[in-house]
Amino acid sequence: MSVSLARSSGFAIVLAFSAQAALADVTAKDVWSDWKSYMTATGYSVSGTESMTGDTLTVSDISMAMPEMEENFKGTLTLPDIKFVENGDGTVNIKLPAEMPILFKMDGPDGVVSGTVLYTHDGSPMLVSGDADEMTYDYASSLMNISLTNLDVPKDDIPADTFQLSMGLTDVVTKTVMNKTDVRTYNQTMTSESFSFDATFQEPEGDGNGSFKGAMQGMSYTGTTTVPDGLASSDMAALLRGGFSAEGTFDFVSGNSAIAGQDGADTFALDSKSEGANIAFNMGLDGLTYDVKQDRTEANITSSDIPFPLALSMAEAGFKLTMPVAKSDEEQDFALGVLLRDFDVPEMLWGMVDPTGALPHDPATIAVDLAGKAKLAFDFFDPKAMAEVEAGEQAPGELNALTVNSLEVSVAGAELTGTGDFTFNNDDLESFDGMPAPAGEANLKLVGANSLLDKLIGMGLVSDSDAMGARMMMGMLAVPGDGDDTLTSKIEVTEDGQISANGQRIK
Repeated sequence: MSVSLARSSGFAIVLAFSAQAALADVTAKDVWSDWKSYMTATGYSVSGTESMTGDTLTVSDISMAMPEMEENFKGTLTLPDIKFVENGDGTVNIKLPAEMPILFKMDGPDGVVSGTVLYTHDGSPMLVSGDADEMTYDYASSLMNISLTNLDVPKDDIPADTFQLSMGLTDVVTKTVMNKTDVRTYNQTMTSESFSFDATFQEPEGDGNGSFKGAMQGMSYTGTTTVPDGLASSDMAALLRGGFSAEGTFDFVSGNSAIAGQDGADTFALDSKSEGANIAFNMGLDGLTYDVKQDRTEANITSSDIPFPLALSMAEAGFKLTMPVAKSDEEQDFALGVLLRDFDVPEMLWGMVDPTGALPHDPATIAVDLAGKAKLAFDFFDPKAMAEVEAGEQAPGELNALTVNSLEVSVAGAELTGTGDFTFNNDDLESFDGMPAPAGEANLKLVGANSLLDKLIGMGLVSDSDAMGARMMMGMLAVPGDGDDTLTSKIEVTEDGQISANGQRIK
């Protein structure tokens, strides 16, 4: 965990400088002060020796104490000299070394971990314009690389080459506008022709090893972050109540990755590629939202545990989550969406289940779109409150309403679709065995179920008696719909606990 924190912190420092307003005078000292203020606002303690010679401010012996993320944990970062050069037109160039080693040291309960994050680039300066209250940082570089070197974990006697990590960006263009009022706001954009990463692991005492490599092409990012002053960056619950918010969109045109591992004679490999993805996020006191979409994914899997390679594909994949994060007596929105569209498996795998081709081998789809209202009884980002919930000492909250905007499941020639809308009475925990009593209705449609059952019987996968039981259940809950082999069902639940199917009471 400490090593991961070091890598991410070092990368954040580089991006802070690479970050990006009307033209006005800004001095070298203004820019250095703004950067120190930025890092301090995010929880770092910054020190350095300043020397002004002519139009150049050189800051050396830069040391930063990292914010306390865990108890009994201390972390420091050390950076080489950085120069702030006044251009004579009210702008300033920030000059970083072409090779910039960032030394990290983490001292925690498990001992000291240290190492170096080496940042290299083509030497291009970052241009800062604006004034002391609003600065614009513009940066462009043909190449940016970050690698982890000199990792030292002496307590566990782990060799330095046990874990290796490198990342690279090409043709990077970034722009950040930093605005300081009562809060600090960052408006950021970034584009890159490509991004690559390469991580390897070698078991210190043994022959196990693993690797994770990949690349993305046509990357872009747009986002806005607002950070309140005077609050500890490690206390996310307090930051949110103080006005912290972040939103952004990240996308890429295409991507590929390769995962491989070996442990003795056991091997595993996964190669995948996609035709791009879009990731959107939004976090604030009103809630947290993630929305992920990926187009045309293909994966090839080989393993010593399976007799033949697997080739899988999917036309579209998606995941969406909206959830409250702050304690409130008021109802708050939540949502959950999952999409796996046109998921296809190879004929070789179908042949193991259906060698005669009795079933349709069409790609399968699962799509669920849920939304609702709930009350959250604790602050989600408060570690103490979360521990009380996990220990059963604190109820997480109340479910007040649930809407099934859409449901779609299709496989082997059968398709189930539906919608639904329910409210929940949290004062009635008896009618449904401890669950808040629901009231509302669901509307379902099932196509091709009887045909699928007939084929499963013919294949010997389902017995006649099991099929009869399934058909009896469908007869109780559904009625014939329009079209061949079509069933529809309307399930209603009343506030007094009665349940009916298509007008016939079943409870």
